[in-house]
Amino acid sequence: MEHPELAAWLRLLLTPGVGNTSARKLLTAFGLPGNVFAQSESALSGVVSANQAAALLQEPHECAALVNTTWDWLQAAPESRRLLPLGDPLYPQSLLNTEDPPLLLYGMGMPQAWSGNLLNAASTHCLALVGSRNPSPQGAANAHQFAQALAQVGLTIVSGLALGVDGAAHEGALAGATAGKLATVAVVGTGLDRVYPGKHRALAHRIAQCGLLLSEYPLGTSPVAGNFPRRNRIISGLSIGTLVAEAALQSGSLITARMALEQGRDVFAIPGSIHSAQSRGCHALIKQGAKLVESAQDVLEELALELAPRPQADAGQVPDDSTAPFDAAPDSALLEALGFDPAGLDALQARTGLPTPELLAQLMALELQGQVARLPGGLFQRMAQA
Repeated sequence: MEHPELAAWLRLLLTPGVGNTSARKLLTAFGLPGNVFAQSESALSGVVSANQAAALLQEPHECAALVNTTWDWLQAAPESRRLLPLGDPLYPQSLLNTEDPPLLLYGMGMPQAWSGNLLNAASTHCLALVGSRNPSPQGAANAHQFAQALAQVGLTIVSGLALGVDGAAHEGALAGATAGKLATVAVVGTGLDRVYPGKHRALAHRIAQCGLLLSEYPLGTSPVAGNFPRRNRIISGLSIGTLVAEAALQSGSLITARMALEQGRDVFAIPGSIHSAQSRGCHALIKQGAKLVESAQDVLEELALELAPRPQADAGQVPDDSTAPFDAAPDSALLEALGFDPAGLDALQARTGLPTPELLAQLMALELQGQVARLPGGLFQRMAQA
């Protein structure tokens, strides 16, 4: 993209009162943004309102500075950074089929993604994986395990770089990265020169090496609450389906699932304990027709995709069977007594008859082995082993 074209796109996006719908009308009528600004006010008024036509004739005061900032950002790493306007060959085709595709996407990531047009190549193999920002230990583990298993067979995991399930999904996808394919795509609610949350700065840099970061927001855009629900339509729109790992009833993940349904995509949900508030969103989705999945294999079978075989373990190495249902046999009577719902010390003492010191010692040993997680409120939860 040359400097004058960049300036025209940013001016169109910054013009007050001209949203995506009106901008698309203008582009349909006149072609590229440069042609829009070459029109008379009367010609513009034939497509948009009089107020919008008048606004289009005035360059926004912040436009010149943003154009220079964006141009410098692109030139600093031209092999890994791109602007993708509607109509660009690299623009994700799957988004074009949604009701409100972004007019312009900022992209940053592995150079092969641009040279090989990997985002479009992966368009039929992208799966959104979303969930709670405050997941249970099991919910975060499920997200990581599902993402790793699905990435190993060639799926691209799409999520939002948020704390909790999103971060676990990106981490799992990176752990299961397949050579020559996009491991993961992070769709963010800020400018790509910002990382939010700050805890994910290192994760964002790793994603840029094996995947992509995408945003529709200009450089310099800070975290604004309203941006995050809006970016969810891109997460679901890039993907052939959305998997919700864990979510409360009032959750942004349910917004993503609803958008996926509106876009004609599949929705999957991992069930959890009936006693967990963090599982109620998934249970509500299942009641509404989402597909209940217990393993990554369930997702693959439902999507009926032709994917690469899973990598074979080296001789002497235990195979990673993370697509198997999470039903490992208990290793102790205490695990049997704990079951899969959170329980406190009093309940466990009543079930096992163990004295408090011995019970605490066994719980600590199981916690160190990764078989039990300590939850707030003095509760313990058994961790299903993949």
